[in-house]
Amino acid sequence: MRIKKTVFFVAAFIACASVFAQQKITNFGVVDTERIYASFSRNSTKMKNYEKMQADVQMELDKRTEEIRSIQAKIQEAQELELKDDVKKYQNELRTKAAALKTYKDSKEKELAGLKQSLSQNDEFYKKLNATIRRIAENEGLSMIINVDKNQFVLWYSPSVDITDKVIDALSK
Repeated sequence: MRIKKTVFFVAAFIACASVFAQQKITNFGVVDTERIYASFSRNSTKMKNYEKMQADVQMELDKRTEEIRSIQAKIQEAQELELKDDVKKYQNELRTKAAALKTYKDSKEKELAGLKQSLSQNDEFYKKLNATIRRIAENEGLSMIINVDKNQFVLWYSPSVDITDKVIDALSK
């Protein structure tokens, strides 16, 4: 009876092992392309142009925001002095400036996003980056690599699946 149980368990184990061996398990890896790009592309002309445009847009946003704050202060002062005509005038000016700020911000965000996408798709560095990621993933038996930069929806991952440092090392050589 004991031998039958042992044979049964061994047979069951072999059957289970066979089923698991036939199943292909998908292995994932993650990479932070933003961090990689930041490590290598600070000297590229395209990246410098993007960063300059980003800084210029921020300066303009700051300037326009300060103008709006100034108008808000004028409204408050006119209200305290009970100058109804001035309050209306400043409120109209505030609406106009706020709408212009929103329009400017929206258009520049689209423009910057387009430029950033252009950098990532057309830049020779990104072509080399993608080839390096592919090579490392294949060497490590990974079936899929997920980009975990700040715009993604990955909530958590184990550092053991992060190949970012390996990619940076490979690109540095």
